[in-house]
Amino acid sequence: MFKVVNPLWKNIFYKMYNDTSVKTQCLQYLKTLRRLQFDGHQTIFFGESNIPESLITGETLPLRENLRYPTWSIVHAGGSQGWVPWRYRLFLTDELPMSPREDIFHELCASLTESYGKCAIVVKEMKQPLGTKDQPDNVSKGNELSKAIILHLSNIKCTPQVAKEYGHELLSMPLAYSYLSPLDSAWSTLKWFIVNNRRQFSLMSTQMIGSYQYILLRDLIGSGVDKMTPARWRALTNKVRRWENHYLNKYS
Repeated sequence: MFKVVNPLWKNIFYKMYNDTSVKTQCLQYLKTLRRLQFDGHQTIFFGESNIPESLITGETLPLRENLRYPTWSIVHAGGSQGWVPWRYRLFLTDELPMSPREDIFHELCASLTESYGKCAIVVKEMKQPLGTKDQPDNVSKGNELSKAIILHLSNIKCTPQVAKEYGHELLSMPLAYSYLSPLDSAWSTLKWFIVNNRRQFSLMSTQMIGSYQYILLRDLIGSGVDKMTPARWRALTNKVRRWENHYLNKYS
C-alpha cells in the first residue's frame, strides 16, 4: 500500500539536502577532516544519546503533559579502533547543573592525547534551546567548523581552545549530514541490547505491601556498550568513509 508523503515535509527535506549553503558547509567539513587525517590526526566521534526510563523498564508509561519521566543521558566517544579508553558518563538529566561544564571535555582530551596522540574530535552540530548562546559574537563565519559546541542532553561544553591545549582539533559536523557519524548506529546497538536483555539485569523483590523491580542499570549499560566491538566500529567507520568520499566527489 502506497503512502502519500506530506508535501510540506518533501519541501523541507528537498531544501535541506539541495541548498547550496548546506552543500558548501558539508564540503568544507569534509575537506577539513581529510586535511587533518592526512596530517596524522585520529578521527574520534564524540556525542550523546538519551535513554528513557520506559526503554530500561519495558513499561508503557502514560503520556501526560504535567508528568516528566526520568531520562538518562549517556556520553561516549569512539572511532575506527573502537570505543576510546575513557570512562563514559551516564547522567540523570534532571540532576544536571544549569551552567555548561567543561571539565568532562578536558578529561576526554587528556585521555585521547595519552591513547592516540593528536585527534580530530567530531561533534554533531545541534540546535540549541532558545535563549542560549553556544558561541561568542566574535566567532567568524569562516570558523564555524571549530566553534564551541554544547551537548544539550548532558550540558557538556566542547571548545576548540580546550582541544588545542591537548593537541587536538574540534570539528562541528553539519546538522543536515549528521548521519555521517557512526555514533548513531552505536547508540542503536546499545538500545537494542537494552530492549532484548533488560530482564537478565532485573531483580524482583516481593513484600507484603507490594513488589519491587531492581534494575542493575550500570551493568546493563556497560554490557550494551561492550556489544559495539572494535570490528563493528571498523565496519561503521569504513561505511562512513565511503559516504564521505561520495560527497567529496559530488560537491567538489
